[in-house]
Amino acid sequence: MKILAIESSCDETAAAVVEDGVNVLSSVVATQIEEHRLYGGVVPEIASRRHCEAIVGVTEEALSQAGVALSQVDAVAVTAAPGLIGALLVGVNFAKGLALSAGKPLIPVHHLRSHVAANYIAYPEMKPPFLCLVVSGGHTQIVKVEDYTRFQVLGRTRDDAAGEAFDKAARAMGYPYPGGVELDRAAQSGKPVYSLPRPSVEGSPYDFSFSGLKTAVLNLLNQARMKGETLSKEDLSASFQQAVCDLLAERFLGAAEALGWRKLALAGGVSANSGIRARMEQECQKRGYNLYIPPLKYCGDNAAMVGSQAYYEYLAGSRAGLELNAAASMPMEDAFPLEGAALGVRHA
Repeated sequence: MKILAIESSCDETAAAVVEDGVNVLSSVVATQIEEHRLYGGVVPEIASRRHCEAIVGVTEEALSQAGVALSQVDAVAVTAAPGLIGALLVGVNFAKGLALSAGKPLIPVHHLRSHVAANYIAYPEMKPPFLCLVVSGGHTQIVKVEDYTRFQVLGRTRDDAAGEAFDKAARAMGYPYPGGVELDRAAQSGKPVYSLPRPSVEGSPYDFSFSGLKTAVLNLLNQARMKGETLSKEDLSASFQQAVCDLLAERFLGAAEALGWRKLALAGGVSANSGIRARMEQECQKRGYNLYIPPLKYCGDNAAMVGSQAYYEYLAGSRAGLELNAAASMPMEDAFPLEGAALGVRHA
């Protein structure tokens, strides 16, 4: 089964053709990073406009690389939630038009479910159930993947997500957007010599809190500035990255041990962070856990992961009609309404 997938939830316009959930026939991504770097972060209105400009060409290129025509795909899939609402609407409305004109089923896909599915592309033998740490710019969650379309969130961030904390700390240190990548690069040549907190959430051992850690970095920088001192950006980057790794490893591996999980996975854009990848690999090897991490090209936003998850959503009976709307936020556990059903979400 060949699925044409569309992704436009943030600042990447992407399209891909994926066969049977694991065979990527094409994957095309048009990024807007250089333009948003001028403003120090993603500007939603600009992102939406650039999606409008790029989406036709990106889709045509994906079909061309796959060697198929629109009439030859079996379904059209699109990220419909969560994300920047204007950006999502571009992809959703474009996909609805494609599906209607070609007479193909339309499959709505949850963005975070797609990130989990990136592992299926990298490891075709991998099957649920497993425990997954989803780390992205807007989300940090420990998720029990019960089946391809059934999820249970066991822990989540109470404030900033890990990726958001990376970017805010990086901006404070003077790194250009996207700051998390620059901070990671600097951390590799620094030493974790600065003392930073490891915040916890009382009574919730699997939940995260990164706001206090980010604030501690801001305080260190401000105190140094007032005293006329200069901090080592490399050492501060290494200290911050180690603190984030400690928090993620403690919560995620603590959940795995307490609940008896030995099959683990990472997912999301922040899973590309070299410190996080190395730390999780080291800790899982020490404990004898099986750890799956997507290759770097499938960590960031892309449409191949959307096409992968769409395949399993299709098998589970998920279809949408022209009433499909985008949603800026939506729990990972919930599914989109079936075609023709009343608007709102239902449990998977």
